[in-house]
Amino acid sequence: MDEERETLQRIVSTLVNKNDEIHNFIDMLNHTIANVQVNSSNAISELDEEFDGLYSVLHEMKGSMANTIQQEEARKIQALQDQLTQCSHALESSEELLELAVQSLDIKNPVELLEVENIDWMCVSVTVASAFRLSLKPKVSDSMTHMMVDFALEKRMLQAVKFLPVPKAPEIDVAACLVADNCITISWRMPEEDSRIDHFVLEYRKTNFDGLPRLKGEQRWELVDYIKATQYTLSGLKFDTKYMNLRVQACNKAVAGEYSDPVTLETKAFLFSLDSTSSHLNLKVEDTYVEWDPTGGKGQEKIKGKENKNSGQNPLLKSNRRSNTASPKRSTNSPRASARGGRDRFAGESYTVLGDTAVESGQHYWEVRAQKDCKSYSVGVTYRNPGKFDQLGKTNSSWCIHINNWLQTTLSAKHNNKAKTLDTPVPDRIGVYCDFDGGQLSFYNASSKALLHTFRAKFTQPLLPGFMIWCGGLTVSTGLQVPRAVKTLQKSENGLGGSTSSLNNA
Repeated sequence: MDEERETLQRIVSTLVNKNDEIHNFIDMLNHTIANVQVNSSNAISELDEEFDGLYSVLHEMKGSMANTIQQEEARKIQALQDQLTQCSHALESSEELLELAVQSLDIKNPVELLEVENIDWMCVSVTVASAFRLSLKPKVSDSMTHMMVDFALEKRMLQAVKFLPVPKAPEIDVAACLVADNCITISWRMPEEDSRIDHFVLEYRKTNFDGLPRLKGEQRWELVDYIKATQYTLSGLKFDTKYMNLRVQACNKAVAGEYSDPVTLETKAFLFSLDSTSSHLNLKVEDTYVEWDPTGGKGQEKIKGKENKNSGQNPLLKSNRRSNTASPKRSTNSPRASARGGRDRFAGESYTVLGDTAVESGQHYWEVRAQKDCKSYSVGVTYRNPGKFDQLGKTNSSWCIHINNWLQTTLSAKHNNKAKTLDTPVPDRIGVYCDFDGGQLSFYNASSKALLHTFRAKFTQPLLPGFMIWCGGLTVSTGLQVPRAVKTLQKSENGLGGSTSSLNNA
């Protein structure tokens, strides 16, 4: 009995679900019918607008041509009326002379006839000469046939009017696509010439999966509309995923075609955030921004020793006074904690924060921008698990450049407690290039890509980005590829290692 009841419940549940599906499908059908009606009405309205526009053009052309015919009519009539006036005047004068001549024939007195002839024949000669100069051919013809229009070609064109076809899907030229300097240039072509294409639509989506786009667990498509060319460059991207899917569709005036087959381009770059769990309590950290906060460390336990003295002075300018005792490790399963190996917060005068992702191989690049009022800061790398009192550049396991805006502005390279003053202006943004396998750490003016300094060392442990700051704030830009300009400079820089050998004794 229980089994039958359970079976019946399953049947009821299935029927309820099926009923829900049918109801949803009916709703969808009704919605689709309504959309078809609305879209049909819109299409008819657009068709009416197109034909109204065509009628308007024809009506305007008719008015212009009719005006030309009327002007031609007026010109011809005026020319013929001028001829008619001239002929009427000549005929009138000729009739008067004929009457005079008849009267002269009736005179019997020879002397009187001679006097009349001397006077009148002069008038006759003038009048006759004028009459004979008249052209007795119309100046213009009465034909207007050359003003007619042959619409045969236009009629054939109008009879060939058809609905616009759906554009074919474009084909992305993967070989012509370029990923460089955090920009993606994508190029495509139509499978066949189509002069009715009005524009293209590009969609792109970030992903961590190689190959075709997946239905679930993906970010939404971003859209770039009204592209007139068959190439487009997406610029200013942050590569926070390994790949990007891209697809293109062609649109004419009426409809959009199918999307092209999507392509997946690799956009791998070095991405990290600042590890707030290990930062000094006097630093306020949020994702990729760190700011000096003099009130943040009030609650921390006072540290005994010389590190506590003269806390009002610039700690990054003082001599290296650090503990040689390594910090105890914490046991944790956090991915970020494992990246840095587990450590205590920085303390004392080591106002430091590290990145949460280690460099273990390959070539990587990131940039740093300091606030204008920043008094003192360092940018560099360090091995995992530095001492909590260690400062960047003052150990044999850290390398950095240090900018001091306290009293005067200086720029120096530091490693193993040795410093080298760099005779170059401090840039607004600093680019950091790390070639782990090649044993090279270079610093650049991020705007001009001018080289500031290069360290060369055989890195034996993973490197963490490191930042020290006092009075001010730093913004770190990550998810960046190695710029092409930096790659080019590496070729010429590789022969200049001797100039920095004094700082590279690791």
